[in-house]
Amino acid sequence: MAARWAWLPAQGSWKYHLLLAAAGILVLGPLAGVTAAYMNFSLGFFVGGQVLAGLLGSAVTAGYGAEGKHGANYIQTAAASVASMSGMGVLIQAMVWMGLPQPPAWQLVAYMLCIGMFGAGVGMLYTPVLVDRMQLTFPSGLAVANILRALTDPALLRRSIGKLGTGVAAGMAIGLGTGRLPMLGAIEVSASTFGAGMVVGARIGIPVITGGLISWALQPFFVGIGWLEAGDPFRKITFLIALGTIMGAGLADLAVIFWSMAQRSLTTRRLVPPEDWQRVHRLRLLLWIAAWGAGIVLVGHCVLGQPVAYLLIAIALAFVFAMVNGISVGVSDSNPISSAFVVAVVLMAAMGLKDPIVGLMAGTVLLVSTSVACDMQQDRSTGWRLGTNRVLQFRYQVLGIVVGALLAVGFAELFMAAYPVLQLDQTAMKANEQPAEWSAAMTYKFVGVLRSLTDDKPYQRTAILAGVAIGLALEVLRKLIRSRAAYRRLVESGPSGARIDFIINAVLLPSPYALSFGGFVNLPTSLWFGAGGIVAGLLDARSSKDANKQGALPQDMSGTSLFGGGLIAGDALAALGAGVAGLLAALRPH
Repeated sequence: MAARWAWLPAQGSWKYHLLLAAAGILVLGPLAGVTAAYMNFSLGFFVGGQVLAGLLGSAVTAGYGAEGKHGANYIQTAAASVASMSGMGVLIQAMVWMGLPQPPAWQLVAYMLCIGMFGAGVGMLYTPVLVDRMQLTFPSGLAVANILRALTDPALLRRSIGKLGTGVAAGMAIGLGTGRLPMLGAIEVSASTFGAGMVVGARIGIPVITGGLISWALQPFFVGIGWLEAGDPFRKITFLIALGTIMGAGLADLAVIFWSMAQRSLTTRRLVPPEDWQRVHRLRLLLWIAAWGAGIVLVGHCVLGQPVAYLLIAIALAFVFAMVNGISVGVSDSNPISSAFVVAVVLMAAMGLKDPIVGLMAGTVLLVSTSVACDMQQDRSTGWRLGTNRVLQFRYQVLGIVVGALLAVGFAELFMAAYPVLQLDQTAMKANEQPAEWSAAMTYKFVGVLRSLTDDKPYQRTAILAGVAIGLALEVLRKLIRSRAAYRRLVESGPSGARIDFIINAVLLPSPYALSFGGFVNLPTSLWFGAGGIVAGLLDARSSKDANKQGALPQDMSGTSLFGGGLIAGDALAALGAGVAGLLAALRPH
């Protein structure tokens, strides 16, 4: 297909892919990577780069018209991979806090590169299950698909750019204002959190509020049984319960998937073959995973001197958490990568691990591979909605991982040189001594669990098992109810049946994946996320009567979804500006 703008290279040519790769890994990727690194050092989490990269990447491919959405998707895939890897520099900060010997930069880059490539393969391996069969929402993936279609299709652009642009402007204003207006900081407002809630809707938002309120209410109980000390935040223990809840629900879903696969294997009915853009060479993918898994062991053992046994355990756990966290991302847009790290270290401690550096290096396998794998699934969800070639997307993600592995180490060294306070161990500080602008919550969590290797806490394993039981019970009950023919008839009977279904799924028996999100974050975050979902639900209900009118947006491009995606993008742009400005100010000679 000829390019709309004559100066643009022809689609599919090597110049075309060179343009997209350069935009993704050399321009937008590093910009999003600075944001991710800055936010991880300052807050302990980072805004995903998919929405930001999709928004900016579409400007590069706008000249191709509606088909430009695929090129923009390739750009955001590469850029988001760079950003995801760039945020992993907190692992080096953890080494500094603990006074552990820091390997040469090239060794850390090689180790992260192997893990990232392995994670990309595992993420692609699970894509047919999480994206094609389960068809999970993947809120950021949906937001990116909406943005790319809106900005590359003139017809959709005319109907939706106002809502999208308003969301971006509001997200930027809130993001920039939070650090300057004490009132916004006091209520812990987050445009991206509210926007993510708008994307997923009330069925997810209400359970998130419920999970947060339950966790908050149980704080005195946890103090009483010795799981928390007075003054500790509830999430110091509820994140373990929440992760167990996801694992329990995941067990139920996996059982259903495997049972369905077994039933199909016993029948002669042929499955519908995938379309050309969905095809992936399975043998090559398995060889890719095996080769990079071996690379993790070789670099980890021969270069970094880590025990093979714990590296193999970490690789095995990566397969579990890539599925569990992938489901969590697909439902609530939350990827508990730090929780995967912590749980892996706790499990290894139960097996006899006592060395903090071994725990850190083995946990790195979980942290990086889970982050990359879930990014892979989220990017594929965007491609699933757009019909983008999966093999090409995989190649762009690989390019992003290469650059991201370099920047992860580079940004860590740069930030800690620019801000020496980042090198101070906050776990040894009193509350009034900790720097207000650099909470580094993720590093704090890592160092805390690594220091516990010499002080085993069995109640942490009990908390995980309790969460598994809760998640498994909830998901089994939900599946049993939905499987009843009488219940399905009730839901389809009309508005009353739909309301009953909503109450059951959002209040009485909420999704364990959504419920668990309230245990990972502070209560204000849960409230803002849930508020976004509730507002979106009310607005969608009000406008549903106009859904069949000519000119209405497609179902997954509702006004609330576009506005929510804009909020996420605007907040990411604000974080990008703050990160770059802070870094330049620190490096400016005095």
